Amino acid sequence: MAEQNDLNQILKKIDESPKPKVKKACLAYSGGVDSTLGVEFLRKIYGCNDIVAVTLDIGQGEPEIRDSEEKARKVGIKPILIDKKEEFTEVWLAKAIKANSSYNGYPVATSMTRQLVAQAVAQEAVKNGCDAILEGCTGKGNDQYRMHNVIKFFAPEIEILQPVRDFDMTRLEENVLVNAWNIPVNEQVTGGDDKTMWCRSIASGAIDLNQPLSDDIWMWLVPPEKAPDTPTFVEIEFKQGVPVALDGKKMKLGDIIMKLNEVGGKNGVGKIDMFEDGVMNMKSREIYEAPAAHIILKLHNDLELWCLTKDEIQFKKTVDAKWAYMVYHGEWFHPLKEDLDAFIDKSQQFVSGKYTVKLYKGNIDIVKRESNTGLFNQEMRSIKTRGFDQRWAIGSTKVATLQWMILAKAGRGLQPNVQLKEKQVGKKITVPAGK
Repeated sequence: MAEQNDLNQILKKIDESPKPKVKKACLAYSGGVDSTLGVEFLRKIYGCNDIVAVTLDIGQGEPEIRDSEEKARKVGIKPILIDKKEEFTEVWLAKAIKANSSYNGYPVATSMTRQLVAQAVAQEAVKNGCDAILEGCTGKGNDQYRMHNVIKFFAPEIEILQPVRDFDMTRLEENVLVNAWNIPVNEQVTGGDDKTMWCRSIASGAIDLNQPLSDDIWMWLVPPEKAPDTPTFVEIEFKQGVPVALDGKKMKLGDIIMKLNEVGGKNGVGKIDMFEDGVMNMKSREIYEAPAAHIILKLHNDLELWCLTKDEIQFKKTVDAKWAYMVYHGEWFHPLKEDLDAFIDKSQQFVSGKYTVKLYKGNIDIVKRESNTGLFNQEMRSIKTRGFDQRWAIGSTKVATLQWMILAKAGRGLQPNVQLKEKQVGKKITVPAGK
């Protein structure tokens, strides 16, 4: 009875909300709560039965694709299946690796896939003559911006339907409709998950501050205390910033990532539990697992420190941070983002090498480095070798200290509570003659 009352209130709220007329609609279909509920929203609320559903394979795995197809069959739709695995890995993820993709610790995975999906859906909507696109993002999250930016870029005249936001729906209210309309979906944890081969997001926006995480929520990760007591060693080769081989075998990037998710997760690598500042400037506690991303990004960053000059490294940190910020905020197709890509691609010309790492109970330890383009000159830098005549540095250090002498004589080096004697200000500085 209580649920019936809840249903009536929800339907009343929806009925009182403005709704556009829709003749033909396109939607991205994943088989999750929002997309499956979206099918029934189109039929029952918007009065639209001409539906073009689109499912993208971006590496979420064959079982998830089959599950999506089965749910689609149950709700009476047959989605167009578009294989985007190679584009996602060889283009999108390759760029992310070269940019050391990290938005304050999050490897911007869903940030990318939402925009890749939005592009494909918008293009299919235009091709099929749709007048609306339905997407299931909430009004509290980040994905609405990513989806809308890209949809309007590729289909500027098409109406965007966002029922969860437009009808001010909570997840619990969505679940009431799921039960009432007999929609064939279920969630292991409230909020569901979003899986790509680069990172899996778990219950985004639904994790409470001190909510414990049960071990059964993980797909790849074995908690470190339950991981094997013997380490696993892997060898990864990079060419111009991108992994090209694993354990001596040349492989496609997608295959390398999937294998590292398996072996890294088994050894307790890849857990992320963090506060995230969303597009709307509200913090949320977010949970991710990303074994391959953790391993690859750690090694790529180390390789850059080895192969790039100090000035390149310092400047690229700024570029990388801006790159991640723009991608997170739904600006993959922004002209500035493409400009950043050009700089990043050029910087990777000499970022090549081979690493052997030890994976053990959540740790990633580098045990061997090899590169023909690295800038570490052991003979020159080591204090155990002569390398060069250290006396060459005498003149340069004297010149470097001139500014500090000037600051000191001007009283800039004194503590605030120390009174500078008037006669010291402007005192002539005598510079010792160099040898």
